[in-house]
Amino acid sequence: MRSVIQQLPLVYLARHGDTAWTVLGRHTGLIDLPLTERGEQNARRLGERLKGLTFARVFTSPLQRASRTCELAGFSTVASVDHDLVEWNYGAYDGKTNSEIHEQRPGWELFRDGCPGGESVADVAVRADRVIGRLRAIDGCALLFSSRHFLRVLAARWLGLDPAAGRYFLLDTAALCVVGYEQGKHDPVIRLWNDCPHEGDSGEAAHCNSSACGPSNPAGQTD
Repeated sequence: MRSVIQQLPLVYLARHGDTAWTVLGRHTGLIDLPLTERGEQNARRLGERLKGLTFARVFTSPLQRASRTCELAGFSTVASVDHDLVEWNYGAYDGKTNSEIHEQRPGWELFRDGCPGGESVADVAVRADRVIGRLRAIDGCALLFSSRHFLRVLAARWLGLDPAAGRYFLLDTAALCVVGYEQGKHDPVIRLWNDCPHEGDSGEAAHCNSSACGPSNPAGQTD
């Protein structure tokens, strides 16, 4: 049974590195900010942690903070742009901190209330469900580069949960997560969440005790 489980495909989820606004705690939706120097360093570290894995498909958000992370991790030559992977559209709240939003709207909660002029959690879930449908049709492992709140909704929907359950999945910059299955494709699980060793750490990739994605020469990696 264990050998069967090890062969079930995995989906690796990579959040982009730091931007100037993530450092300040500002909601960064469709505004297209570059990575900071530290964000670029941690994107390279992310590539080190993914080295040795094979992916049938690699996808990235078109937003430069994700696509640059994908590039620095070594996967830009094999990655396809998927517009469904963009971050939550925060509308009128783009660029604001939670404190600034609460001054205008006490008690506001993103995963319940959504954003005026932007997306509701149901809107984001529609995109996440489309991505999941495509992922489950892939024969092999996949790797996604995207943003925090979208990936949290995707994780909830992968498990079949209400999209608002994404509020419980904290996710740091340049973090690596893995979703997959336990007994079969009827049994989705989270295999790894918010794994984020950054500069100064060992850089070891978490392989989730699975041989499904390698080791071998991964798509997009060079020696």
